[in-house]
Amino acid sequence: MFSSHDHTPTERPARRRPRALAALAVLGALAVAVAGAPAATAAGLAATDQPTPPPPVTAPAGEHTLEQSDVDAWLDGLLPASLESAGIAGAVVTVVHDGEVVTTRGYGHSDTGTTGGEAVPVDAEQTLFRPGSVSKLFTATAVMQLVESGDLDLDTDVAEYLDLDVPRRFDEPITLRNLLTHTAGFEERVGGLIGFGDQPVVLRDALAEDPPEQVYEPGTVPAYSNYGNALAGYVVERVSGVPFEEYVERNIFEPTGMTSSTFVQPLPSALQDRMSQGYATSWDAPGQFEVVGAPPAGSLTSSAPDMARFMLAQLGEPGAGSLLEPDTLDLMHAPALDESTLGGLAAAPRMTLGFFDESRNGHRIIGHGGDTQFFHSHLQLYPEERTGIFVSLNSSGTDGYATVPLREAVLQGFTDRYFPADDAAVTPAPGVTVDQDTAREHAALAEGSYVSSRGVQSNFLATLDVLSPTRLTATEDGRLLITPGPGSATPALYEEVEPWVWREVDGQRTLAVRVADDQVQAIVYEGAFTLLPGQPERAQAVVLPVLGASALILLVAAVAWPVGAIRRRVRKESLPPGTGRVSRILTKIAAVCAVLALAGWAITVTTVMSLQDIPEASLRQLQAAQAVGVLGIVPAVLQVVGAARHRHGWRRIVGTALVALALVGVAWLALEFRLLAPSVSY
Repeated sequence: MFSSHDHTPTERPARRRPRALAALAVLGALAVAVAGAPAATAAGLAATDQPTPPPPVTAPAGEHTLEQSDVDAWLDGLLPASLESAGIAGAVVTVVHDGEVVTTRGYGHSDTGTTGGEAVPVDAEQTLFRPGSVSKLFTATAVMQLVESGDLDLDTDVAEYLDLDVPRRFDEPITLRNLLTHTAGFEERVGGLIGFGDQPVVLRDALAEDPPEQVYEPGTVPAYSNYGNALAGYVVERVSGVPFEEYVERNIFEPTGMTSSTFVQPLPSALQDRMSQGYATSWDAPGQFEVVGAPPAGSLTSSAPDMARFMLAQLGEPGAGSLLEPDTLDLMHAPALDESTLGGLAAAPRMTLGFFDESRNGHRIIGHGGDTQFFHSHLQLYPEERTGIFVSLNSSGTDGYATVPLREAVLQGFTDRYFPADDAAVTPAPGVTVDQDTAREHAALAEGSYVSSRGVQSNFLATLDVLSPTRLTATEDGRLLITPGPGSATPALYEEVEPWVWREVDGQRTLAVRVADDQVQAIVYEGAFTLLPGQPERAQAVVLPVLGASALILLVAAVAWPVGAIRRRVRKESLPPGTGRVSRILTKIAAVCAVLALAGWAITVTTVMSLQDIPEASLRQLQAAQAVGVLGIVPAVLQVVGAARHRHGWRRIVGTALVALALVGVAWLALEFRLLAPSVSY
């Protein structure tokens, strides 16, 4: 779920002594845990934060009419082969236009038969999918209904509506406007996001137990938050007086005729037989039914026809079921924050009250994506064109990111085919483009390293920010090379098209920069994701070498000590005078604990980022081992002093000094990565 990027660990040299290989294995494990974690988190309830760039999809302008025969032919030519090559079992797509359902198409299988029995094809009308974070649009709609009725106010502190304490670090109120635009300031939470089983989730308990910390001033830093959206859902529950799932059933599903949709977990018996299986790849065994820990943020189950009904209602089409009055729909679909809180960030596409601005080709498009571990979906609306499209896939695919270019091929291909751009729509108007001297100056100020606002700052998952930086480099012609590019796994080149606004070269992604006192404060992209100035040069130039050297020294020492003891026993040698027995033993214990803690954290981060829970007791044990390693600095220094005072020889002095320095290095890393933070709630 974190807006991070996947990196390949450095390949290890082929020739190493066994002890060095063992040490590098520990280092490699931590590197894989941190660098590989973002790939796992993409399976969480993300919106538009997947990092694989879409393939180019083009269509000749003006040659296609948005009607069933043309859409069906296009989808039939695109999806079957794409699903097969990507290892995705099945998909569904539905399109609405001018108040009607244009088409609803199913592809592949809802059950591949890999565990026995006959394969079951996707039934476009009946098969149920899990839209993931597209659920947030329903939560936002529920909030707006209560705003329309006067029961809620977008700018009142949510504390007025709640019976639980909301995490606060700032005096500014947290409002529903903040929650629906991901600007309440919460850090991310991974634990409990998705699980399995047959126990219903109690929404209040999920929000009240171990909430995330508030780390940004409300309204100022977009930072995508499942917790924030779920909190908005709980406001709906509290004010309406009925459980959130029941409110949505009565006030959204029933008015629109969505008879095949529910937020209830596990599924009601009447819907269970229609549920598609979820897969890692099309040839794997199916996974279990996923239970989302924050239901308003992602527990929706629905069919393609029902999603078409929702799109028609959101477009305000007559006869689609009245969800909101036209003025309320306009309010919901309009940018919800302005320069008063966002400052210069408001120059980029902004969040509406629930939707992302995903405009393309000069056409206003609002939408939302969603991912569980197995299901991957996206919904887009074209309010002016009275059009909508929804796509959902029931597998993650061969490389974990396979659904991203496929979804983009459908969504961007749809836009390019039926709503192509003219040159003026995607090219800055004359006089708007920044002159090259100004562009060079601004690019130089923006140059540096950044971390994502969507992360964890209060505990051990802070490792992800330290080791997964984004680097901005100013080019000679005043452009910015961003590595990796926003929403991408590969570098991207941006050019300044307005003061402090950059657009991707040969692309349509836009980002904006907020500057104060000639210092970049934040860079926003895709509405709910922000890059913040960080210190990854230190991470790359200091943290990783310290980690590698410390782990290697301590591991070599841990192996050398018993080997040396055996050798002395065989040779009947004794330790030189001045070697304190107690300090020596304590140093050994500290070194072993430090190495075990590093390995344990590597395993822990990997496990957590694959959305598996770690018991708090296990985390506390790791912290205890880490603390022993820190305390071991004292006896290790005494060993160095004793060796120097009694002139044990340069080898022993250097050896004891290296061990002491390695323990200091690991202690510094423990502080840098917040491995000893009081909170282990992730």
